[in-house]
Amino acid sequence: MTVFEMVANAAQSLRAAGIDSAARDARALVAHALGVAANRIVLLGSDPIDLKAQERLAGYLERRLRHEPVSKITGWRQFWGRDFHISKAVLDPRPETETVIVEALKHPAATVLDLGTGSGILAVTLMAEWPKAQALATDISPAALAVAGKNAARYDIGDRLSFAQSNWFEGVQGEFDLIVANPPYIAMEEMAGLDRDVRDFDPHIALTPGGDGLDPYRVIAAAVGRHLSPDGRLIVEIGHQQAADVLQIFQDAGLSSLCCHPDLAGRDRVISARIH
Repeated sequence: MTVFEMVANAAQSLRAAGIDSAARDARALVAHALGVAANRIVLLGSDPIDLKAQERLAGYLERRLRHEPVSKITGWRQFWGRDFHISKAVLDPRPETETVIVEALKHPAATVLDLGTGSGILAVTLMAEWPKAQALATDISPAALAVAGKNAARYDIGDRLSFAQSNWFEGVQGEFDLIVANPPYIAMEEMAGLDRDVRDFDPHIALTPGGDGLDPYRVIAAAVGRHLSPDGRLIVEIGHQQAADVLQIFQDAGLSSLCCHPDLAGRDRVISARIH
């Protein structure tokens, strides 16, 4: 069986299972089974696939048919043009989170705090974009911090990015020019309606804080004044229907310069604020 035939068969299996991204997923999984980049598939199309690669692909397809995301199968997700290691211990980064980076890059910062860093995509990306900046990334999960540390090492920024196990601001000292966060924000009652790819394979602690999903913003709003420099900025991701609630929480906490920024789909996605 050739590479092209294997891709076609894999796509057919995935399509029959109702997976919308069948063709793309098939190419990615065949490439992973072969140990090559997905963009090389077209160059290898007429090559035969050995039995070991076929066996690996069969295992990957079995996992994808159970709705495990391709990124969790391969262990990699692209974000802001870079490849990041991910695992079952961290949230699978979404493209809309790049909106945080878009807004952050408008005003370079010397010091950055990334709350609930997960795989480290925000802190690592900002340190890669700002080669003279320093950052602290926190997370309540030691397993998540281990993943973030691997990503920092991959891009050789470990000397400028520190990590700390912390529940939001607990144990954080000092002030920062920029504080970013993509907190868990899904309301508990919405969890059952999530796609299986998300609900069954992302850690629930990274998806929902319980209740109405807004508690992380309340915690951040209450403490950010002690850790944001006078001219600093706070940038957080939100659920696309939470803008009014989060803006009210921040306003009630005395934050200023409040602004809501849309993602590429035009949905409310990020809120920025200052303390003066």
